[in-house]
Amino acid sequence: MGAIWLAFFLAAVAWAVVAGVGLRERKPVLLWYLTGYPVTAWRVVRTWRKVAIHTDLAVSPRPRRGLVGDLVVKGDPLRLVPPRISFPKATPTGLSAEVRLHPGQTPAPFIAAADALAHAWRVHAVRVTSPERGTVHLAAIATDPLQRPNLVTAPAALLSALVGILESGGAWVINLRRVPHWLIAGATQSGKSTLLARLITQLAQQNVALIGIDCKGGIELGLFEPRLSALATNRREAVAVLGEVVDDLGRRMRACRGAGVRSIWDLPEDLRPVPMVVIVDELAELYLTDGTRTGKADAEQCSAYLLRIAQLGAALGIHLVVAAQRFGSELGSGVTALRAQLSGRICHRVNDPGTAEMALGDLNKDAVTVAQSITTTEQGTAVVAGPDGGWDRARSHLTSTEEARQIALKYAGLTPELPGIYRALLQCIEDGGTW
Repeated sequence: MGAIWLAFFLAAVAWAVVAGVGLRERKPVLLWYLTGYPVTAWRVVRTWRKVAIHTDLAVSPRPRRGLVGDLVVKGDPLRLVPPRISFPKATPTGLSAEVRLHPGQTPAPFIAAADALAHAWRVHAVRVTSPERGTVHLAAIATDPLQRPNLVTAPAALLSALVGILESGGAWVINLRRVPHWLIAGATQSGKSTLLARLITQLAQQNVALIGIDCKGGIELGLFEPRLSALATNRREAVAVLGEVVDDLGRRMRACRGAGVRSIWDLPEDLRPVPMVVIVDELAELYLTDGTRTGKADAEQCSAYLLRIAQLGAALGIHLVVAAQRFGSELGSGVTALRAQLSGRICHRVNDPGTAEMALGDLNKDAVTVAQSITTTEQGTAVVAGPDGGWDRARSHLTSTEEARQIALKYAGLTPELPGIYRALLQCIEDGGTW
């Protein structure tokens, strides 16, 4: 009889293991709620006092020095009181808790102790924020969601692209209506080109004009040529294309002024010009010169055109996405002025601290440190920062070369015709440029 019960028990354990593996693959959130959250919440409650003492988060109600007769005695207080923590609440990717600070405490020690908390609670990471004075919010992320960036969805919207997943578990969406211009920095093999490919394949399915500027002969953006309204493959062509885009800015401004509106989105749909996204791959190719007068003039012209598009394009439906390996002041003063207009920032692994600082430093200093910690094994991982100063780690969806080519061909029929830009490119070819 005992052998029969043992057999039933072993069978039940085996089925539980199989079910757990199935849930981990198909329903990881459900598995977390059923098993991971209760264990981790118990661990948080059990270890909070000890961790708070060891990481200097606890304080003493008594001073560190006392007077015994005429003798001043100094030393660590014997009784330490950790700040009060709420019971952890479950989230789809981990758990969260609120901590009430003692008088005189600031969030800084909690930020410094984030790694120690993650180790004590056996979670992937702990993020510390302070939503209001006297309170610290601790968000524990159970596992790294960036390992599986293809499990998220997001509602489709014009000029909005689902490009990957945030470390918080949410969808990573680049919404050009909300943040009109973006800077993408990253070294070779960091995931920058993959992110551009994902962005273009998402926008290709919408009624949007896509203009590519790839001064490396078009080897990156050439994959999408069937869906691009124009593709400039050298700086002379870029000058011609950007000049026509700036002329179109003027036409759109006159249309809005004539209709008495401030934005093309306030125009009637039949009068509204098609939204346009200008994508620049490797910005440095537009700014670096060979020292000749013509080269300097072209670089200055590109700089002026890009700055004007970034300054005026948001309300007129013309958006700018700029990618660069290096983004520093050595490219010229125009780069710094352009950066101020690119309110959306994405920084992959970079080769030098200066590029991370230029990409994120004016928005959030903590984001710079996190970006510099991205390793060569974390391809596609980046730090995303917006104009509100917040930031998050994220990872883009992998878009293969064949997938990019197929999507460009599939949606080639949606490509808007831009006669002015087409004529400018033809004229550039006749004058000695190359396509």
